[in-house]
Amino acid sequence: MSDEPRPPLPPFTPETAAQKARAAEDAWNSRDPAKVSLAYTADSRWRNRTEFLHGREAIQAFLTRKWASELDYRLIKEVWGFRETRMAVRFAYEWHDAGGAWFRSYGNELWEFDGRGLMARRVASINDLPIAEADRLYRWPLGRRPDGHPGLSELGL
Repeated sequence: MSDEPRPPLPPFTPETAAQKARAAEDAWNSRDPAKVSLAYTADSRWRNRTEFLHGREAIQAFLTRKWASELDYRLIKEVWGFRETRMAVRFAYEWHDAGGAWFRSYGNELWEFDGRGLMARRVASINDLPIAEADRLYRWPLGRRPDGHPGLSELGL
């Protein structure tokens, strides 16, 4: 697996922090575990809800499980704050389970990057809210959120 630099690199500015968050959003919306895992260091450490992961292989396995059960996944991320090599991001994503029940999952992530722009640490806290299909806000075709689609703040989330 590659350890190529992943610009933008720290230290972040308002512009580069927003670019980094959008790049992460775009990658996660691809729902491609192998592609997404390349944004993390080989020894990246995660806390995702109650799971503790270490390394790209564990991250890739986790994402494979995640997107096998969180169907029609669509995500929006927004920078909450940043400093030097660290960033706080809030997010919300919509998905449904195999039975067709829809959810909007809300959360916050703390990110820490190495000098190559790879994420060395990710700490995520997430809550799931059941929603009716009619209450969905993310209706773009699967994949990247269109540039004109409102973000979290514009949607009141």
